[in-house]
Amino acid sequence: MKVIVRNALIASLYVVLTVINPFSFESIQFRISEILILLVFFRKDYFLGLVVGCIIANLFSPMGIYDVLFGTIATILSLICIMYSKHLFITWIFPTIFNAIIVGLELYLILELPFWASLIGVAIGEAVVMIIGVVLFYFLKKNKAFMILIEANQNCNLESDLSN
Repeated sequence: MKVIVRNALIASLYVVLTVINPFSFESIQFRISEILILLVFFRKDYFLGLVVGCIIANLFSPMGIYDVLFGTIATILSLICIMYSKHLFITWIFPTIFNAIIVGLELYLILELPFWASLIGVAIGEAVVMIIGVVLFYFLKKNKAFMILIEANQNCNLESDLSN
C-alpha cells in the first residue's frame, strides 16, 4: 500500500509541475518535472508513478494523444537507463538523447516545426533541467533524512558517483 501511495504522490507531483509550467510543451521545453525521473536512480519502483504522471501530464499537450504515446516512450526509455545506471552524473544524458530524438521528431511530424531546431531545442532544455536535477540530487543524496524519506534502496553510496 505504501508503494502505491508514494507512486500516486510522485505521479501527481509530476503532473502539477508539468501543467503549471508554460515551458513544458512545444519546441522550447524546460520541463521541471523531469527532475523527478532521477528518483528511479535510488528506487526502481518509482517507475510506475513517473510513467503514469507522464501519461497524464501529456494529455495536456497541444500534440494530444501523440505526445501521450511518444513522450511517454521517451520517458520510459530514459527511466530504464537511469534505473540501471550506477553513476548519477551520467544520468542526465539518457533523457536528453531520448527526448531530443523522439520529441524532436514528434514536433516535426505533428506540429510541422523544423526538425533540427526542434531536436536541438528539446535537447538543450532537457539537458539544462536534468543537469540541475543531477546537482540537486547529488546534494540531497548526502542528506540521510532525504534518503530515508524516499526509502532509497540502490545507489546510496556517494563514492560510486565520484569514481571513474
